[in-house]
Formats: sequence, C-alpha cells, structure tokens
Amino acid sequence: MTQTASGANVIIVGAGVVGCSIAFHLARAGARARVFDKGGICAGMSARSGALVRMHYTFAPEAELAWKSHNYFQNWGEIVGGRCGFVETGFAVVVDERNASRLRANVTMLQSVGVNTEVVTAAELRKLEPHAFVDDVALAAYEPHSGYADPVATTESLASAAKRHGAEFLVNTAVAGIIHSGERVTGIVDGVGRVHEADAVCVVAGPWTDALLAPLGVKIGIKSERAQIAFFKRPPQIQHCIYIDTIAGSYFRPHGGDMTLAGLGGWKAEAEANPDDFRESNDDDFVAAVRERLAKRIPAMADAPYSRGHAGIYDVSPDARAVMGRVPGVERLFVAAGFSGTGFKTAPTVGASMAELILNCTSTTVDLTPFGFDRILNGRMIESPNEYEMGAGFGHKL
Repeated sequence: MTQTASGANVIIVGAGVVGCSIAFHLARAGARARVFDKGGICAGMSARSGALVRMHYTFAPEAELAWKSHNYFQNWGEIVGGRCGFVETGFAVVVDERNASRLRANVTMLQSVGVNTEVVTAAELRKLEPHAFVDDVALAAYEPHSGYADPVATTESLASAAKRHGAEFLVNTAVAGIIHSGERVTGIVDGVGRVHEADAVCVVAGPWTDALLAPLGVKIGIKSERAQIAFFKRPPQIQHCIYIDTIAGSYFRPHGGDMTLAGLGGWKAEAEANPDDFRESNDDDFVAAVRERLAKRIPAMADAPYSRGHAGIYDVSPDARAVMGRVPGVERLFVAAGFSGTGFKTAPTVGASMAELILNCTSTTVDLTPFGFDRILNGRMIESPNEYEMGAGFGHKL
C-alpha cells in the first residue's frame, strides 16, 4: 500500500467510540474503512461510560489528546455532524496539602498545552460551587468549559458520519483471527471462517484485544476490570460542576437538571472480570459507598435517592495508559486499546491521529509515539512526574 489515503483498504476491529472515530477519520480521508464487531455499534463499554469531557491529566501527551478532542465536542455538528449531547458544566479537581504542589505543576503544564484551566483556592471554589464542602481542600484546578456528553449519541454519530463517507459496518460479526503473510498483515478471518482481505488492520477491541494479538506472539497485558457508576436523584436547587475528588476518592457529574452520576476510580478487590459474562448491575455496598463519598463533597446529597446504575469493563493496561500505534513484528497491524477508562474523552483526536498513522506512517494531530507498544515490551511504563496520591483507594491515575 502506498503512503496515501486513496484506495487504502483498512479493517477496524471494534465499533466502540474509538473504533468509530478511527473509521470516520479514515473514511473522510478517502480510505475504504470496514468496521467489524461481534455485537452492535456502541455495544460495549462506550455505552456505559461516565462520558466526562475534561482535560486535566498529569501526562502531557494525554492532556493534548483531551484538549484537541474538547474542540470536537464543542463543535460537534460542524466537525462530525449529528449530535453528541455535550453539556458544559465546568470541572474541578480537588486536592489536599500533600498534592498541592503537584496540582500547581500540572496546571502549568496543562496551560502550556493550551488547556483553559486555573488554580483556585478553597475560598474561590466555594464562590464557584456554593453547595460544595471545601474545608479539607487545599487547592483545585478548574476548567470552566469542560462538561459531559451522551456516550451513545457520540458513538452513533461518529458511525453515521463514517458511513456518509463510505465506511462499512459489519456488526454481529465476530473476528476469529488476524491473517498475515510472513511479517505483513493481509486481513482477518471472521467467526464463520470467511476471509476479509485488507491493506491494514487496526485492533480496537478493548478487553478482547489481547486474545486477537496472542496468536501473533505479542500481548499488551490488558486486565479486565469491572467498573460501576450510579445515578442519584438531586434536588433541582442543588447544582454542581464535575468533580474528580482526590481527597474522598470519587468522581461525579450532573446528569440533566435533577440527577448526579457518581463513581469510584477503584472499588474493592475482585477477581479479574470476564468481559463476556459479568454482573452489569450495581452492588448494594457500592451504592452506599459512592453516595457516602459524594456527600463528603456535596453534603446535601447525603440522603439522595438511588435511581439506577450499571457496570462495564475497563481494559486496563500495565501502566493504566492507552497503547496506540504499530504492533511489533507484523507490518501494517495497528492497535488502540488499554484505555483504562479514559478512552471516551480522547476518542475524537485518537481517531484523527490513528488514521494519520495508518495512512501516512506518522501522526501529526497528536504524536502517538509516547503511547507506543514498545514501552510495554521493554518495560518502560509511562510515569507522570506529578502523579497525584489518590485518596480512599481511588484506584486509577489521572
């Protein structure tokens, strides 16, 4: 295949938000994109996402992905078409004294990337968020234009846009294996044995990714982690922005005018989840724990009635950062997986960057080199210089 978009035949394995974004950007560039999924569009974790659209990260390349994706969410109709349901609410990361210097350093880094964010004191946060308890807050990082979106609408509109540009979606079609001739990929074989040829294959299969890579002698080392979110009824007069609370160990956001979605970065130790067979409803003790942590920041939510909730599966890489780029040992095979719960908010720019890498051998929207597969094989995991110490077993990095 030449290093141009014209006529490139690319198979994407996985029709979640990232897979659909890659398909959209490939098809818009003139490639022939075909998306395979054993379920339907947005059938996996994408539909269960908390769908935060925020930019606060401690790793600059990840922040750049989120910052450039934020522009998509704000201008969805013009860039993608359709709707993503973006709602601007504001966003705050709150920290105690042990993390105050880290937060200042991270805000400086984020501002250098281009993120609209600032350090605010507890008193300043109280003015912004009159219903919040801030006595234990040393500092917060505030993003006035961040918010949340509708994960299903986002994914479906990306798929629709991809189709308008000629992409094909072969849903309810499992991929049984990746075919290669020597050291070059030639296509995939589906679950009933049909061969589908391609110039390039991109595996975006979340927790199922390693099973497809293993016969080729490589794997990321993805762990399947069950993650829960719960929705609580909120009095309409109680308003709040999105929070990542590193002190209490929770995250939460508004959902419409009278609901709050809340989750915990980490919960209790569980056996590794089976992505094909797991409990999709909330645990009773999870509901109690997440409400308690929510109430530490928004005291008026202490007795908030539980409305509903669900669980999904995170595909967690060894360093809890996405693995994106070429798969070593097989030419024209690519991967974008191991997002560890952060894939939704970065999906638009991940799609643009992966499409560039597939078609032109380099990614220019955002350089994906730091996320490359080689770091996994060589044991050089991503370490942020100012990673936070998370409270109450939060579990995940920022």
